[in-house]
Amino acid sequence: METEVLKLAVVMHRKPLASRWQPYQWQPAEVLLDPGMPAGAPRCLREDADDMRWLFTGFELRLYSDEAEGYFLNLDSRAPCWFVMSRLEEIDGVEVAVPRTVTLSYNEAARLMDGGEQVDTVPAPALIVERLMEFAQAYYRPEPKRKRRKPSFEGGAAVDRMAKAEGQRHGG
Repeated sequence: METEVLKLAVVMHRKPLASRWQPYQWQPAEVLLDPGMPAGAPRCLREDADDMRWLFTGFELRLYSDEAEGYFLNLDSRAPCWFVMSRLEEIDGVEVAVPRTVTLSYNEAARLMDGGEQVDTVPAPALIVERLMEFAQAYYRPEPKRKRRKPSFEGGAAVDRMAKAEGQRHGG
């Protein structure tokens, strides 16, 4: 099961840092819902030493039932958010963090980070949180709890086998 497509745009923000190793940091400033702009080339919205912002359009997001656990985990956090994966690239001679993926799934974001990608968060608006909650409630089914076997160092199966073998040697 999947939902309708949400059209998105991302504004990336470069802010200066007081560090001699890294002069600035890129982060997503906001994710815009249905911006009404067609997909197109990135646009520089502002460029000065203290504030640089770029707009990236053309993102689409669908919710998928097989990602319901990831949506639930996002909602279960203190602050549900968008996850934005970006890569540093050169645009018109300027190094810019270009967003490549926007998701609401905690699990998908974790997979991206496990793969070495840069993933940042942006707070999700109440409308999106509400839709995500409805979707997660409809499709997320937690795995049933299974009885945990004690590991051998806690007196689990290996210790039971040793005791049984010991009893057999002594005629028990």
